[in-house]
Amino acid sequence: MAAPHIIIIAEAGVNHNGSMETAKKMIDVAALAGADYVKFQTFSAAQVATQNAPKAAYQTSAASPSNTSQLEMLKQLELTEEMHIQLQAYCVQKNIHFLSTAFDIGSIDLLAKLKLDFFKIPSGEITNKPYLEHLAKLSKPLLLSTGMANMEEVKAAVNCLVNAGMARSEISLMHCTSEYPAPFDELNLNAMLSLKKEFGLRVGYSDHSTGIEASIAAAALGAEFIEKHFTLDKSMPGPDHKASLDPTELMTWIKAIRNIESAMGSSEKKPSPSEIKNKAVVRKSIVLRKNLPQHHILCADDIEMKRPGNGISPMELERVLGKKLKQELSKEHQLSYSDIYEG
Repeated sequence: MAAPHIIIIAEAGVNHNGSMETAKKMIDVAALAGADYVKFQTFSAAQVATQNAPKAAYQTSAASPSNTSQLEMLKQLELTEEMHIQLQAYCVQKNIHFLSTAFDIGSIDLLAKLKLDFFKIPSGEITNKPYLEHLAKLSKPLLLSTGMANMEEVKAAVNCLVNAGMARSEISLMHCTSEYPAPFDELNLNAMLSLKKEFGLRVGYSDHSTGIEASIAAAALGAEFIEKHFTLDKSMPGPDHKASLDPTELMTWIKAIRNIESAMGSSEKKPSPSEIKNKAVVRKSIVLRKNLPQHHILCADDIEMKRPGNGISPMELERVLGKKLKQELSKEHQLSYSDIYEG
């Protein structure tokens, strides 16, 4: 059975810095790179954070203004409903699917109007019961990101969604380490397999590490969804640019995942079409070590194994030893069953 198509999500997030021009350029880049989806973030800053909410450490990096609160930072990154409509329409032009993550209930309703293929629950909302229940009532497939959560919290979120009317089979789980960038020794990719075993649901990986290695490993481990942030320029001001892929890296990332997807192939062990032609070239056959007379009885000293492999296989050696030759044969003659009396 062939491996399923891995859904690749190029996470634009808030790396548009509030600019429609930048957002459209990001769509161009994601489409050119071959992503299935380009994903933004939908929120009303006032519904997400209080005036006193602190920034995360990565949000106060040199690339982000340090004298603003989280609320002020988020306000600069909001996308209006009209901007969402325009970006979705632009995605249609560029033959890439539009996606966005809602961070509050009002934003869920906004995205519901856009009839997205599925919803993505960010890690920070995994314990937000009203949010989960509101989203479950829409009965749309969803990805639940599990960053910062333990197994019991994931169970509670899944149960909350199901109890609110969500079909369990429509839930997929995204393993994630919610740090930007996430240290390699904290990625715990095997936890993705634990989620699959525990819940029996489709799993994916939200990659916040540097480089592309973790995503490649996740693809090999069976991730069916993989997402990663990208930016037009890592030096741009803003909280997520530094931990994002640049356009060239995005193309390399997607190509690597597609290569792994192709390489996983079938679970059946059999010769591939391209290697069948090499069997005779690299395998060996039974040949004579020296000139032998007619009626000679073959012994181990009379034969050796040499290429090509289109004669009697060395695995059939016992069928040859002790048999009498029908005629005189020369050194390196490739033995065939017609050369011997098999009785």
